[in-house]
Amino acid sequence: MSFALRNSVRAVARRPASARASRRTFATASLRTSATEHPAALKLNEADKALAHHAAQASDLWRKISYYACIPGIVVCIAWVYNAEVEHHAHIEHIKEENGGVLPETPAYDYMNRRAKPFPWGVNSLFFNPDVNKDLSAA
Repeated sequence: MSFALRNSVRAVARRPASARASRRTFATASLRTSATEHPAALKLNEADKALAHHAAQASDLWRKISYYACIPGIVVCIAWVYNAEVEHHAHIEHIKEENGGVLPETPAYDYMNRRAKPFPWGVNSLFFNPDVNKDLSAA
C-alpha cells in the first residue's frame, strides 16, 4: 500500500460520520434555494457591482482632473517659462548692446569658481560654454 493511499484511508476513517455524510460549503446550494438566490451570493454580487461602479466613477473623476486641470496647468506653466526666458534673453541682449556687443567681465569674487583640485579634463567644468561661463584657463 502506498504512502498517499494509506494516509487518505486513515483521514477518511478519522472524520466523524456527520462530516462524511454531507459536507456543505459556500459553493454548494441548499435544497430550498438556487446558488443565485442564496443570501450570501446575493450580498457578494451586490458588493461586486458596487465596487465596479465606484471604480468606474473614480477613474472617470481622475480622467476629468487630468484633462481639465493638469493639461491646462501644464500649458500655463509652459507659457510662463517661455515668457520668463524671452525676458531674460532680451535683458542679456540689452546688456550686450550697452557694452559693445559682449557681456561684461564678471567680478572675480573669492567665493566664486573655487577649485580644490582641477577636474580630470581641465580647469573648466565639463559643460563649459565660453558665451556664458567664465574661462578659468585664462586666469
